[in-house]
Amino acid sequence: MEKCFRRSVLLSTVVAAVLFSFIPVSISIPFILFHGIGDKCSGGVSNFTQLLTNLSGSPGFCLEIGNGEKDSWFLPLIKQTSLACEKVKTMEELSQGYNIVAESQGNLVARGLIEFCDNAPPVINYISLGGPHAGIAKIPKCASGPICDIGEAMLKLEVYTDFVQDHIAPSGYIKIPGEISKYLEHSKYLPKVNNERPDERNSTFKDRFTNLQNLVLVMFESDTTLIPKETAWFGYYEDEGFDTLLSTQQTKLYREDWIGLKALDVAGKVKFESVLGDHLSISDEEVVEYVVPYLMQSCM
Repeated sequence: MEKCFRRSVLLSTVVAAVLFSFIPVSISIPFILFHGIGDKCSGGVSNFTQLLTNLSGSPGFCLEIGNGEKDSWFLPLIKQTSLACEKVKTMEELSQGYNIVAESQGNLVARGLIEFCDNAPPVINYISLGGPHAGIAKIPKCASGPICDIGEAMLKLEVYTDFVQDHIAPSGYIKIPGEISKYLEHSKYLPKVNNERPDERNSTFKDRFTNLQNLVLVMFESDTTLIPKETAWFGYYEDEGFDTLLSTQQTKLYREDWIGLKALDVAGKVKFESVLGDHLSISDEEVVEYVVPYLMQSCM
């Protein structure tokens, strides 16, 4: 009788195992976070990453590029993107796909990762917090400190020289209205990631960006760092000067769909959100409303 009971338990266990193997298991999609200029993954950014994990239930990782604070200033964005690409491809946790949350300048690394990185796992949702997507028209406001002071001083040189472009990360997305010819000829990052040069437009960059399931663009209404603040939504000044500020939908980038932003928007995949604070000043309640829902989605 005992042997029969054991056989019955064993048979039940095997049957249950077989049945459960056919039931889809929900797995949280991991996310990575890119911090902004002059920051590092330790400290406050680490706390923010943990907050997002706690609120969403999804595993998160702050992806550090080089030594963090210093390299965020002095490592060209194309190099930062290359390092991010190699890191992502070695992270087993991301192999089935992942989400991105990016702050300020970190958004341009995120965009480069999405568009340039070959043979990488797919990015599913991308949440941008105060990203200078269409460029900035003035040198970004800088906190105090020697690294910041050196970077700011170098940016005040001719920004479109090879030396500045190769040594100061923000120079790669400074786009001065009225100097667009110089910008297109000499800027080494933003014209590429935005597919702005007519003879160099890359359909692969557009295809990869259009593959996003959700693009969340958060603008800070009182932003004093990004000039104009609407760059967080891909809005920007006319090429000729500062007199006219174009909405996202009025820009050539959108109308001619250089990177697939219009296609994503028409498909209902772009969320244009705004919060009241200054640059990156976002409350926990706003994080819950605008960020967390896109980190809670699961894959089967």
